[in-house]
Amino acid sequence: MFSTALVARLSARNIHYGWVVAGTTFLTMLVVAGAVGAPGVFIVPLQKEFGWSAADISGALAIRFLLFGGMGPFAAAFMNRFGVQRMMLISLSIVIAGLLLSLGMKHLWQLVLLWGVVIGVGTGLTAMVLGATVATRWFSQRRGLVMGFLSASTATGQLAFLPLLAGLTESHGWRTAMLLVCGGIVVAAVVILLLMRDRPADIGLAPYGDTTIQPVLPQPASLGALLATPMIVLRDAARVPTFWILFLSFYICGASTNGLVQTHFISLCGDYGLAAVGAASMLAMMGLFDFGGTLASGWLSDRFDNRWLLFWYYGLRGLSLLYLPFSDFSLYSLSLFAVFYGLDWVATVPPTVKLTAQRFGPERANIVFGWIFAGHQLGAASAALGGGLSRTVWHSYMPAFIGAGILCLIGAGLVLLINRGRQPVLSPA
Repeated sequence: MFSTALVARLSARNIHYGWVVAGTTFLTMLVVAGAVGAPGVFIVPLQKEFGWSAADISGALAIRFLLFGGMGPFAAAFMNRFGVQRMMLISLSIVIAGLLLSLGMKHLWQLVLLWGVVIGVGTGLTAMVLGATVATRWFSQRRGLVMGFLSASTATGQLAFLPLLAGLTESHGWRTAMLLVCGGIVVAAVVILLLMRDRPADIGLAPYGDTTIQPVLPQPASLGALLATPMIVLRDAARVPTFWILFLSFYICGASTNGLVQTHFISLCGDYGLAAVGAASMLAMMGLFDFGGTLASGWLSDRFDNRWLLFWYYGLRGLSLLYLPFSDFSLYSLSLFAVFYGLDWVATVPPTVKLTAQRFGPERANIVFGWIFAGHQLGAASAALGGGLSRTVWHSYMPAFIGAGILCLIGAGLVLLINRGRQPVLSPA
């Protein structure tokens, strides 16, 4: 196996193979982010071609967001049972099948089925849970930094894909742009086959920063027991107040990022006369600043109180969202928003993962975080649907953006209710 030979070469140079796994995971999350964010570029072209309303399209995207999050806890259990590499390949296969089939869609129910259900399930089999699994399984030290690096893949996905997708959509149509996303998925699948490994113990390594090889805990043998594991973890986690605070704060995070800005920002700018390519470039600028901001957040989460980090992230995000409706949508105003908002788009993830691992233990952290991430995507679905309804009913996205800004300020206060002291972790499943 190619990865086995690479492990030997890297070990001879005192380089831990966990960094290769993190890089492969980054690429996978990047192309998944491209698939998740692409429909934001296609809303207006779909309206023009098929006559669907913003609310119709947003409804399908809301289903995708719900499944993207709802699959998270089960995806974590599947990764524990069947292996990370296998689940990554299954996920990408489902996504590319949904994208290719959508090239021939003509009816709204096909949009709901393919972009809502199929792609929602496919992306949900990895989602942010993949990054949490790799960071907690392969790294004992630098865990926050690695989680920041992997979380930044969402921003990099926008940076890499959205301007290209917008340009291709304008020049050659949305179907050609869709093929670009499919090509990225194929490249990621090949890299996974060559380089991805499930656990450090599989190649005789301890996690980075540790000296003890971690034993693989026994997993449920039957499918019923496997599917029951996330529910058992949820039952136990629900008894801990910290879980609900993180769940609600991540609901607000999803409502103020993926569901609102990623889905509706390009259409919002179109209402003010800004072309799709220009709006996508603004999103790319947000992605550029978020890449740096999320890496910095990972570094900070290894060194400072994660509750106060989240307080500042949610507070500053809320202020930026409240600023946008009162700007003049000039290049200067939108650039200012892109920088200010972009710096903490995904910066909330590393502190949230760290708090989850501290409170619930590393072995169950990925499943507990899967449930917290389900809250994130529930918020994203609410905002995706709410933004479309706002545009359809009031002919403006502004009520949705102001509402999201107020929610972020509430979230800033909410995270300070988390007890600083470490709570008892959950017992093994």
